[in-house]
Amino acid sequence: MSCWETIQAYGLRSLGMGERLLPRGDIGLCEQITLIGSGMIWNIYFGALALFFGFFLAVTVAVAKNARPALIRKPAEWFIFVFRGSPLFIQFFLAYFALVRLPEEIQTANGVVDISWLTDPFSRAWLGALIVLFLNTAAYAGEIFYGALRSVPKGDLEAADAYGMTGFKRFRRVVFPTMMRLAWPAYTNEAIFLFHATTLVYFSGFPAFRQQGDALYYASYFADRTFNPFVPYPIVAVFFILLTLTVITVFGLINRRLNRHLPAERRRKIRYRPNLIR
Repeated sequence: MSCWETIQAYGLRSLGMGERLLPRGDIGLCEQITLIGSGMIWNIYFGALALFFGFFLAVTVAVAKNARPALIRKPAEWFIFVFRGSPLFIQFFLAYFALVRLPEEIQTANGVVDISWLTDPFSRAWLGALIVLFLNTAAYAGEIFYGALRSVPKGDLEAADAYGMTGFKRFRRVVFPTMMRLAWPAYTNEAIFLFHATTLVYFSGFPAFRQQGDALYYASYFADRTFNPFVPYPIVAVFFILLTLTVITVFGLINRRLNRHLPAERRRKIRYRPNLIR
């Protein structure tokens, strides 16, 4: 089939649409680019949702860690310590073995009730792996936001007190915007690494549903079929480079918005600093 027909047949295969069978026989470059690009949909899904929900949890954890009562501060400190202190790869495996053992039925006074419809999704990659990524990035981002929260200038807080701002109003109008402005460059690097970390879902115990895997799933398939890993894996790398450029562009625009009130020479620019060890 032509390259256009290949795109029509396999472009959305990772979502269960189009051709069911994977290419066999002579596998061309178009098939590999199309299917690996289709698998990138799942990598974007994992990264985008984990980043979105993790942002709100990270802010909550940072504020809790900065609180004075130990009953609030200690759980936040231990949450950050556990998820930053253990490898993400191990977290995937531990989460899978914990979630796969969730009960599929419960005993009630009226008999046995089937709850597999509720517990089975947690052992699937689309939900179980997403939860792990969500908690992991919330811990890392929470520490970033906590450091920025501690770096809010005292003069800003004193000015807020002089205007009679207290409690949540002071946090919303003064503390939170300053915290975001200080933390955003580092948070951008965390967002980039999070999208890169979605490739670990393939190596975790969470299964792909009906061969609807991510980019690395299809790259591994092509490497096994063609006995040539030097084509599919560089394709994955190119897709992630394009994704990284997109993240830098979007977060750079947000960073410009956060620093719009500052002179040009004082605005902090986004610089990509890869984490060599997680």
